[in-house]
Amino acid sequence: MKRFLLVEPDFPIPHKSKNHKDFLPIGLLKIASYLRGQGHKVSLVRGASVNLEDLKWPEDIPPNEIWVTSLFTYWASYVREAVQHYKTKFPNAIIKVGGIYASLCPSEEVKEYTGCDEVHQGVLPEVEAYATTHFPAYDLIQDANPHPVDYQVLHASRGCLRKCPFCGTWKIEPEFQAKESIRGEIKRSKVIFYDNNFLMNPHIEDILKELIELKKQGEITWIESQSGLDGRVLLKKPQLAKMLKEARFRYPRIAWDWGYDQSDSIKKQIDILVKAGYKSRDIFVFMLYNHQVSYEELERKRVKCWAWRVQIADCRYRPLDQLYDHYSSYKKSQDATAYYIHPSWTDELVRQFRRNVRRQNICVRHRFRFYSRSLESKQVARDIAGNLRKLKDKNKIIRLLEAEDIDYWFPDQLYLSSES
Repeated sequence: MKRFLLVEPDFPIPHKSKNHKDFLPIGLLKIASYLRGQGHKVSLVRGASVNLEDLKWPEDIPPNEIWVTSLFTYWASYVREAVQHYKTKFPNAIIKVGGIYASLCPSEEVKEYTGCDEVHQGVLPEVEAYATTHFPAYDLIQDANPHPVDYQVLHASRGCLRKCPFCGTWKIEPEFQAKESIRGEIKRSKVIFYDNNFLMNPHIEDILKELIELKKQGEITWIESQSGLDGRVLLKKPQLAKMLKEARFRYPRIAWDWGYDQSDSIKKQIDILVKAGYKSRDIFVFMLYNHQVSYEELERKRVKCWAWRVQIADCRYRPLDQLYDHYSSYKKSQDATAYYIHPSWTDELVRQFRRNVRRQNICVRHRFRFYSRSLESKQVARDIAGNLRKLKDKNKIIRLLEAEDIDYWFPDQLYLSSES
């Protein structure tokens, strides 16, 4: 029997989001379950300088091995801090680093940068196999975090056959592996699929039928696909949209990563989802910005999404091998020494596009015709705000706004330079 300490570094995730569905350390929870099954003692800590009083064995008995996970490459410094902290505290323990950063960068560089003893790249096949019949160790986070996890994270497949240059999935998981069934793995009524391409699974219809049956039996409340849905698959198999709706998949997300000339295809994908019963305002379109597509073209895409009344999930591009990202939305400006700025973009345009998307999403969600900072902060008299919401004619709205000296921003307008 060995003693394993599993570590999630002190990533810059707000405490209230530690158990958020997008940041759950599911890999560590699977590993914990697997190691327990081998008869080992396992503890999990979340943070580089956390108090170790919650160890599952006395603190004066050191762990034999410490496994540190990693996320984005630009959070590599947090991994290094964790390694150095536990290396000092437990000098005789073997420290291993795995996860996304460890898998995308050369292992020798990871060892040199973090000071760890070993690097694991990719997934652990034996752990993934074990997880199909044994539930991950959710108890390790339930006990230590005030925000309960009432959902489960699941993979119906690993990898992706697409080779998008800005994505690291196909580098970390080069072989696409798909399950034929996931029914036996469903233990909770809320399910988050972490598949990188859920619809690409050749057994997708069988899996959706399983989920639909579980929904009918009252065992499923809702489902989400964290990485979105491959709209190109939907175009070939539109019947999947209805099955997704029947299975209670919520907030479907598709991707519009490239140019405006894809708009016809994106509209067809949205139409398929709407025909299946989804409201357009509950559909999200991923948009990569600060990348090869110019700000001007992104603006045209944004306005098109407004015409369709769908929301935008804006994704700021960072190079896969960059080990830092100090972008701050609270600062008025930063330069390329703080974070990556594409040659065809500027810090000003990055911030402008984010503002535009945020304002537009508010308009879509609440069915507003325009955005106003004053209205959002409730600085406008209630009767005037009510009149503005009732008006349908844009010119009348503008006249009232200007008469009351209220700031405004219309999503149907292209903002081709830094404005408002």
